[in-house]
Amino acid sequence: MEKPATASPAMTIRKPEGVTIRAVAERAGVSAMTVSNVINGTGKVGPVTRATVLAAIEELGYRPNIAARRLAKARATTLGLVYSDRRTPFIDSVLLGALRATNARGLQFIAQAEEGLTREAAEAAVRALVQSGAAAVLLVPPFAELLSGSGLFEKLGVAAAAIATGRGLPDISTVRVDNRVAMAAMTAHVVDRGHRRIGFLAGPTSFSVADERLAGFREGMAANGLPVDPALVIRGGFDPASGAEAGRALLSLPDRPTAILCSSDDMAAGLIGEAHRMGLRLPQDLAVTGFDDTAIAARLWPPLTVIRQPVGDMAFRAVEQVLASLRSRQVEDRVVEFELVTRESVAGG
Repeated sequence: MEKPATASPAMTIRKPEGVTIRAVAERAGVSAMTVSNVINGTGKVGPVTRATVLAAIEELGYRPNIAARRLAKARATTLGLVYSDRRTPFIDSVLLGALRATNARGLQFIAQAEEGLTREAAEAAVRALVQSGAAAVLLVPPFAELLSGSGLFEKLGVAAAAIATGRGLPDISTVRVDNRVAMAAMTAHVVDRGHRRIGFLAGPTSFSVADERLAGFREGMAANGLPVDPALVIRGGFDPASGAEAGRALLSLPDRPTAILCSSDDMAAGLIGEAHRMGLRLPQDLAVTGFDDTAIAARLWPPLTVIRQPVGDMAFRAVEQVLASLRSRQVEDRVVEFELVTRESVAGG
């Protein structure tokens, strides 16, 4: 197994935009395989052909993609993941999916926990992964949003892909569900079960999914001719504590909501716990929904109606994306299907 490389000036070498091996091959009048053999010192290439290819490389200003060459030549390439140091069922699903994908390809996998949710902290975490030998980096929100537009990955000569963002990013490949459509569908489901006074627990604005899910809720209410009461919309973190706090506020209102849609399963777990503490019956007195379908969703009482996004599969696909990006440098926004899973937390399923 190749010893992980450390960060070095060579890792910043990149080919100018638009100059590819194919372009060099066309200029030299040879095949792309021949150009690759010259660059990598493999195969049988005659001295005249080699000189022609080298002249074309010099003329076009082609510079090999160091990360891609390492992928092609190494028996084991290292992929890194940056995630928040607050472990959650969502993060566990991402980690398991990434491990499954890297193990299937014989790749090394390293994860970097980062407490600070700033661009500077995110950049430091990525640099640490690269110094540990990472040729490509996987991200989860909010690190993807923090680093998009920073130019960091181009500077370091590594590829990046993000898992479960709220929208596509211009410079980082993404794998996600359509959060807006998903939450609009959940809103319609709850309305169909007879609810009209509906609350919503939104996530923090630093996560792009938070605004997309809130927008989906608003669109779902409007599509059913229902107003959104601002007093019933509360922002929090994607954690049980914020769900419990929001639950205390909403369920103490004189005219409390009959249903509350949550932006994550963890928020829903905190809310359900608070509802039980207040003596409410679920779903008779209150319907609650979640988002993600992590392991906790089916273990709550009552089991949680959710939007299921296939987090493990999304992480697997993100590994495929980032490996492809090592070679092509193309950015892809891949939207996968979600599923509305009905359980007992909403009456009538």
